[in-house]
Amino acid sequence: MNETITLLKSHRSIRRFKDVPLEEGHLHEILTAAQAASTSSNIQAYSAVIVRDKERKSRLGELAENQQQVEESPLFLIWLADLNKISKAIQLHESAELKQNTELFILATVDATLAAQNAAVAAESLGYGIVYIGGIRNRPQEVSDLLALPDLVYPVFGMCIGVPNQEPDIRPRLPFDAVFYEELYQSDKLSTYIQDYDEITSRYYATRKGGGKGGETNTRWSKEMLKRFNGERHREHMYDFLKRRGFDLT
Repeated sequence: MNETITLLKSHRSIRRFKDVPLEEGHLHEILTAAQAASTSSNIQAYSAVIVRDKERKSRLGELAENQQQVEESPLFLIWLADLNKISKAIQLHESAELKQNTELFILATVDATLAAQNAAVAAESLGYGIVYIGGIRNRPQEVSDLLALPDLVYPVFGMCIGVPNQEPDIRPRLPFDAVFYEELYQSDKLSTYIQDYDEITSRYYATRKGGGKGGETNTRWSKEMLKRFNGERHREHMYDFLKRRGFDLT
């Protein structure tokens, strides 16, 4: 196995950080690595806002449902799907509106995600820890106002980066055969694979260190999914928010 694969397989979400800034030049390397990510048709329909200011981080943490790690991390990145720059590029050559549809929205969201994951791997290769903050979409309009985001731009997620101040266990993933299929999707054994994974996650949650749920004996993946998706629909406000921001989801 090589160092890159070992690094990728060692990923853990870090939620506690030392009060140490990133070393000079490291952020530039992390972000240029992000720019090297694949992008559909070279549209590069993403941006990121770098937040170091403690008060702004504190407010963003509140908007993400009081996630303390946002304020405590030395650096917080907000990754954006950005069609504004595509619209501006078109207008340099002719007076025309950007022709949108759901596919273009997906392309921008995927571009932001690919760039962010490159940044995550680059940061971890330099000895930092990261955690994604999807809670940034809990109150997206207030986040957009705080960051002065124009129309056709929305916050996809945040990312805390810093020197780790914890060593959580690596979270086990679903069985390989429940995720990867030869030639055709296969459902026949999925329930069995999930039940096997439930046993693995139950043991993990009961014994893990460095994170929540340690010592719990009745927590398992399928129950976590039930709890998360069997109640109210998650972040229903996003559709209306995106429409207000100028995205066409037809």
